[in-house]
Amino acid sequence: MIRILFPLLAAASLTACQNLPGKAPDIGDNLVLLSAQHCLQEPVGDNNRVHYGPCLKITDINGHKPTVRSDGFITLAVGQPATIGTACVYRLSDGQPIPATVETAIFEVKSDTFTRGGQRWYLHAHKKARGVIGCSPTLARSVYPLEKTD
Repeated sequence: MIRILFPLLAAASLTACQNLPGKAPDIGDNLVLLSAQHCLQEPVGDNNRVHYGPCLKITDINGHKPTVRSDGFITLAVGQPATIGTACVYRLSDGQPIPATVETAIFEVKSDTFTRGGQRWYLHAHKKARGVIGCSPTLARSVYPLEKTD
């Protein structure tokens, strides 16, 4: 039994290491990728329901419309301050946006916000997908909400 279990655990741990977010090979050490738009969602209960949280879209960087790559990301320079304009919108239970809920907010990138290049980042509308109000841009390395809703 141990002879079978050990190789399986070793293979699983190697696979897990390969799935960790690492350096993106298509950008340099002096650039990061920031998602141009991102929607939060969270599973609810145990019957495969999903709560569709707010979506955030980057509308401008330093007053200019951003150039969005084909993969949906924007390149930003490491160590460079920037002012990012965003728009947030809430969604119905089927995932459709509610136009009347659009709000805008500014996210300030400081010179020490991005310290390492070659990484992908996501700007969330909030820390949670449920029970939040307004547009409060939050930077994260993950596509998932930073906090689970109780």
